[in-house]
Amino acid sequence: MNDNLDVIIILSNKDWHNDLLQNLKKKFLTIEKNVKIKLFKDSDKFNYESLKNLNPKYIFVIHWGDKIGNDIWGNWETIIFHMTDLPFGRGGSPLQNLILLGKTDTKISAIQCNEELDSGDIYLKKDLKLSGSAQEIFLRAKDIILEMIIEIVIKSPKPRPQLGKLTFFKRRKPSQSDMDNCIFGDINSWYDHIRMLDADGYPHAYIEFNGMKIIFRSAKMESSILTSDVIIQPIDKENL
Repeated sequence: MNDNLDVIIILSNKDWHNDLLQNLKKKFLTIEKNVKIKLFKDSDKFNYESLKNLNPKYIFVIHWGDKIGNDIWGNWETIIFHMTDLPFGRGGSPLQNLILLGKTDTKISAIQCNEELDSGDIYLKKDLKLSGSAQEIFLRAKDIILEMIIEIVIKSPKPRPQLGKLTFFKRRKPSQSDMDNCIFGDINSWYDHIRMLDADGYPHAYIEFNGMKIIFRSAKMESSILTSDVIIQPIDKENL
């Protein structure tokens, strides 16, 4: 492999990151940076053996459900993007937990991957607005992460330790998507509950009534009136 060609690995199992590969290539071409970029979507194909020949300079972890072993991050610089202002909000379901706390904005933290969850040193942080549906927020984050990747590759910032009060988030369970978890009589709680779960591949907000599951998406709030699309299906049908 050409020694002058930096190899960059992108890890994401979400379809909304499919165009990230081409967008990165276009950006690097514009600034005349010679790189090869490979996207991994399947954890079965991402392992030490598959990386050994590629010998990447960076591995960027955008959306990945599996643990990355030290045979990976111990050999190649592996950078995770986490949707909180670390060390605040280590742990699972950051977007949903932030919205439940009433946050309207956050940071995307680019951190070193290591043994302890979300504890790595920080390369850089960028602002992110939390308005709109989860899908809209993830797409907004994708554009910011693209710029962060370019900045890291071009400037090679030195990571620095996390500073501040340490807090943890718990990963949410599908059963917590039930609208019974909303604040009683609070229309804003209903709105936030629907929108924070409204992304492809997530367990959407729902209620169960009279043998049916009513699923809510595309929530809109205008003049204290909440509207939403609904899908109605038998409770035993789980194709959300």
